Amino acid sequence: MNFLKKVKDTLKKIGEEDGKEGINSFLHLNPDVLKESEIIEKKIKSGKAGKLAGKIIAIKSNMNVLGMTANCASKTLENYKSTYDATVVKKIKKEDGLIIGMLNMDEFACGSSGETSAFGPTKNPINKELISGGSSSGSAASVAAGFCDISLGSDTGGSIRNPASHCGVVGLKPSYGSVSRYGLMDLSMSLDQIGPLAKNVENVKLMFEVIFGKDGKDATTFDVTEIPEHKKQKKTITIGLSKDFEKLCSDKKMYEIIKKKVAELAKKKGYKVVDVSLKHINLAVQAYYPLCYVEFFSSTRKYDGRRYGHKIDETCGPEVLRRILGGSEISQAEYSGLYYRNALKVKELIKQDFENAFRKVDFIISPTVPRLPHKIGSKITPQEMYSYDALTIPANLAGICAISIPISEINKIPLGMQIMAPAFSENSLFDISEEFEQIK
Repeated sequence: MNFLKKVKDTLKKIGEEDGKEGINSFLHLNPDVLKESEIIEKKIKSGKAGKLAGKIIAIKSNMNVLGMTANCASKTLENYKSTYDATVVKKIKKEDGLIIGMLNMDEFACGSSGETSAFGPTKNPINKELISGGSSSGSAASVAAGFCDISLGSDTGGSIRNPASHCGVVGLKPSYGSVSRYGLMDLSMSLDQIGPLAKNVENVKLMFEVIFGKDGKDATTFDVTEIPEHKKQKKTITIGLSKDFEKLCSDKKMYEIIKKKVAELAKKKGYKVVDVSLKHINLAVQAYYPLCYVEFFSSTRKYDGRRYGHKIDETCGPEVLRRILGGSEISQAEYSGLYYRNALKVKELIKQDFENAFRKVDFIISPTVPRLPHKIGSKITPQEMYSYDALTIPANLAGICAISIPISEINKIPLGMQIMAPAFSENSLFDISEEFEQIK
């Protein structure tokens, strides 16, 4: 393999197809990428290269990569250059992954469409008139466009899985605490999780194996020495479908396609399919946003214009400001015990729903998003925008792992299938995802 040629060809492709007039998935390219690729190529030829050698990797712009611009797609941090590597980035470099650049995203990860970036929306490579999804818009679009082999995104309520579905790629939200968030500029610390996107499950699995594990710099990470297999109590796999998810789908055709695909795999493999109750997930969006608003408001107080960047309240876009003001108001209301504590109670109810369901089933499957992507620039109310994550938010609230894989198309637009499994059951998730890949 001539890795240097691969990198040069990729840079040429990015130069021709990305940028503001193109996909607009990158905000910053690594100026040392050719020098670093030469070093990696020598390691490959000598047989001393790491697990990620030969892979071109791109990083969402809310993670720190030493010497690169990590601006969260905001004018607030427009010229901020990272002074250190996030833990996930250190692990990537240790395994000889080549970081080609930093990706576009919804500003400070506030958004579900990729349209709130201060540097213009990320276009969907499948159809440039459509949104790519968000907030990890560049992470999904760069993979779909062939600008990298693997990307990293962050997922607070669906921000990896949502754009993965829209762009027709694979995206994993790992279990909460399985991947270090040290070096991530957080949106909501109790929900955020870093995860990989790629064109196939194999590359997503490879990246997850590199980045997972306990980190002394992130107290939320768990001591999992190896990725555990989900211990099956039954002789056969049982897949759960839920009418509670079906009710949340705006486009009922989506759910019918998912059910047919599940039935097809179940017949082929001899798996059981049963209905499970998740009666509180209809409250997921209402519970998510008070938590997200309050935690985001708290995390943005460091952007005061004195230490680095500009004052966020004066330089951010309308969606970021909406969340800051909302978080401020909810925090004040907290003196009466309103909103935030009630949201935490609902979060616990949803977690219990999943725990009960996973006593009966090994996986729960749904569409990834409740409707197809809209055209860039369409007038969408905040409520309509937030509803894009109605099917993905429950997994974040429950702390479980979930993956989106491309399973079909509707009018030439990709449709993602979301597969959820108990916390720290990523290996089982990869296994069944690869089975679905084979029947797609």
